[in-house]
Amino acid sequence: MSAQKSAFIAIVGRPNVGKSSIMNRILGQKIAIVSSKPQTTRNRILGVHTSGDTQLVFIDTPGLHKPHNSLGEYMVRSVKESVGGVDACLLVAECDRLPGDTEKLLIERFKAQHIPAVLALNKIDRLPDKSALMEKLAAYSAEYDFDDIVPVSAQTGSGINDLVKALESKAEEGMHFFDDDALTDQPDRVLAGEIVREKILRLTDKEIPHGAAVVVERFKQREGSDITDVDATIYCERDSHKGILIGKGGTMLKKIGTYARQDMERFFGCKINLRLWIKVKEGWRDRTDILRSLGYDPANFD
Repeated sequence: MSAQKSAFIAIVGRPNVGKSSIMNRILGQKIAIVSSKPQTTRNRILGVHTSGDTQLVFIDTPGLHKPHNSLGEYMVRSVKESVGGVDACLLVAECDRLPGDTEKLLIERFKAQHIPAVLALNKIDRLPDKSALMEKLAAYSAEYDFDDIVPVSAQTGSGINDLVKALESKAEEGMHFFDDDALTDQPDRVLAGEIVREKILRLTDKEIPHGAAVVVERFKQREGSDITDVDATIYCERDSHKGILIGKGGTMLKKIGTYARQDMERFFGCKINLRLWIKVKEGWRDRTDILRSLGYDPANFD
């Protein structure tokens, strides 16, 4: 019997390049929420992939961006702290773009901390002329000596197996940190809250998505039943936002709840009785006391 191996991998990059989508594709299950809107991921989310004797523990970080409020500062600090104390980094970039300021900043951190890194050039399904990849490969190779550069599509799954093999080569001999059938370290109520937030991101526009947070107050299976009761509160910043989230005759809130319940039932494998409430907390993204109460790590606000 061969020895167990494991590696902690931080997934980093600009917002909306497909970091969460790649992790979800590797895991074969949606752990991190996905949206076309940038800065979807707010916390560092651990995903676990175990194949045979090798376990990869992924830290899916928020996209690195210029912060505009305390929540944004928290997200940026979360990224910077993730690029350290890991066995390797997975830099995700779009295959049709040359390295920009964000990629170069992250690469400088790789250099400073002597971190092995793999580059995933994502969204190759959108590239009609694959020969255009050569320019991007050369540009990134000039910036850093990546251990591997793998063109992938999180949408279709192309290249994902090659990417997993490249990352598994970073694993070193040592015990597995999670059970072999584990997919994440996130508790059920956190995952349920993220599912609700994803529906808000997908169904609403402009300033509302990033001004909303979700806290699951109750996640409990009924005794002697396959029904799980989930009570969640959506916090928004203004009364006008609350009205939009409720919608005319409650239509928007009903739609958010219906889509979220369907996703929860697929993920948790049981019937879900979901109840949603909306409360206004003005300026919550700039108030560290509220951010702490909503579950964001206080260490990242010091």
